[in-house]
Formats: sequence, C-alpha cells, structure tokens
Amino acid sequence: MKLILTQEVNGLGIPGDIVEVKDGYGRNFLLPRGFAIAWTRGGEKQVTSIKRAQKVREVRDRDHANEIKQALESMTIVVPVKAGETGKLFGSVTAADVAFAVQTSGGIAIDKRKVTLSKAIKTVGKHNATVEVHPGVTAKVSFEVSAS
Repeated sequence: MKLILTQEVNGLGIPGDIVEVKDGYGRNFLLPRGFAIAWTRGGEKQVTSIKRAQKVREVRDRDHANEIKQALESMTIVVPVKAGETGKLFGSVTAADVAFAVQTSGGIAIDKRKVTLSKAIKTVGKHNATVEVHPGVTAKVSFEVSAS
C-alpha cells in the first residue's frame, strides 16, 4: 500500500514522504490515527506543500535551535507530583510530565516523544533529561521533582 505521511513516524519517515507499507499496517494503524493519507496523483501536490512548509520550519529551527537549547538549559523546571513522606512517588515521572512542565514554566511547547529520560524517575529531587530540539541539537535539561 502506497501512503503519504502527514506526521513523523519512527522508523518509517517524516511528513511528506511517500512510503510503501503492508496493507494491514497502513489500513489499521497509519490511516485511522491520521499519520498518513492514501497516495493519489492529487496527493503529490500535498507532498510538495508539506515539504515546502517543512523546509521553512527547518531553516528557522536551525537558526533558533541553539537559542532554544540555551533557554531550555537555563530554565528552572519544577515537576509537582504526589509523593509519600519518604520522598517516594506514587507512580513515576514520564517524558510527558517533563514536556508539560517545560511548557508551564514558560518554555516552548515540546513534543513528549523528543524527551528522553535516562531512567525511571520514582523519587523527589533533581533529575536530568535530554530534549531533541532539532536533529543534531539536543539540550540537557535539569528539573526538580517536588512533592505536592
């Protein structure tokens, strides 16, 4: 099945790529979730517009990637979670929690898939994460998990 990706799919491609996938994968996963659209000749025009928009964002991101990286690294990020008296969390802090905390701290909106935690965070205190700002530019973000 030939499809045009509308969003980035790990291991498959980026928006605007024309990919050939197995029928079940395309029909049951990519199409219902909106990650792709069926390939048509008219879809080729969409591919060029998606690629053009992507290039505009990419150039802007390259110019601002280091600025965003420095802003993220200098930011003080606090992740409030429920914790017991000993400092052990009820659950754990996920990449989505860190991405939301960055956004609420006045930072940019980052995708949770771009946040990487070195290990599962299950205690209060200071921890580190890496954020892929742009391909080839990663920011080391330190944040504090506090009991609320």
